[in-house]
Amino acid sequence: MSKSMEVTEQSSQKLNLRSRPLAATIILVLGSFTVLFGLALSISVGAADIKLSTVWEAIFRFNPDVTQHSIIQELRLPRSLADIMVGASFSVAGAIMQGMTRNPLADPGILGINAGAAFMLAFCFAFLPGISYNSLILFSFLGAALATGLVYGTGFLVRNGLTPVRLVLAGTAVSALLMALSEGIAIHFKLSQDLAFWRAGGVAGVKWEQVTTMFPWVVAALVGALLLSRSITLLSFGDEVATGLGQRTKPAKLFGAIIVLVLAGVAVSIVGPIAFVGLIIPHLTRYFVGIDYRWIIPCSAVLGSLFMLLADIGARMINPPYETPISALFALIGVPFFLYVARKEGREL
Repeated sequence: MSKSMEVTEQSSQKLNLRSRPLAATIILVLGSFTVLFGLALSISVGAADIKLSTVWEAIFRFNPDVTQHSIIQELRLPRSLADIMVGASFSVAGAIMQGMTRNPLADPGILGINAGAAFMLAFCFAFLPGISYNSLILFSFLGAALATGLVYGTGFLVRNGLTPVRLVLAGTAVSALLMALSEGIAIHFKLSQDLAFWRAGGVAGVKWEQVTTMFPWVVAALVGALLLSRSITLLSFGDEVATGLGQRTKPAKLFGAIIVLVLAGVAVSIVGPIAFVGLIIPHLTRYFVGIDYRWIIPCSAVLGSLFMLLADIGARMINPPYETPISALFALIGVPFFLYVARKEGREL
């Protein structure tokens, strides 16, 4: 038996041994119910607390003459639905990146993708005022692609290519550059106040127009991620093993990159350039369900949605009636987790 066949067989055995479909099924079923409960809780919590029974009435027996019903329908429901889509988007994008690059530190925020989308949105606010939200999403895709090109382009300038930690350092440098450019645009065109809370991260002020525009993009990208999940699993074993198992690696990586850009771009256009969601959730998911991305991707979507809902609730409850930026909450959890993963991998700067 050749060496490549031995590696392929070992990888298949590894997948079978470390795949836990029962745990994944429990997460999908129990997690989905928990997300629904979190949705109701998120709608009821805020500057004006609303009973869950009122939430039910506002959704299924809406009365425009009741103030609380209007608050729920016009403000809180679109906000909470945006939480679910943003959490799923960042988490699945991070899972795909970690699987394709075999980089445990990969995350759309850490690798500069979010900063690229944020830069392009600042550009649109300055030079294209009044642009439609659909067009704004397209520009955020372009910004995410720009950042990705800059980060991976540095690989041609580094001897021996980009190791995971070097990739993170490149992402950090590109993020700093693009965020500085965004800040310069905001100051020059007097947009600092308009962009301040959006850059800090949050879904306050999300309207139904944004939710309905975001929905088809997110659904299409998540379906694409599910269809690509087997290929991501093979890529996570390395290009040689994936090729040995019949996987065409270049098309899979191309489609995976497009899905990541769509998910990250849409999420940033809603919530701002927050980080660490796409780092934490895929690691947590793999711990429970194993290394099969046919389970990791849907479970990451569920857990990411729940994580984002709980973070948004926490942002409203820490210092009511004011809101704490979500990015600050994620940083408190994400930075120690990032250091833990970096140390666990035994990689040095």
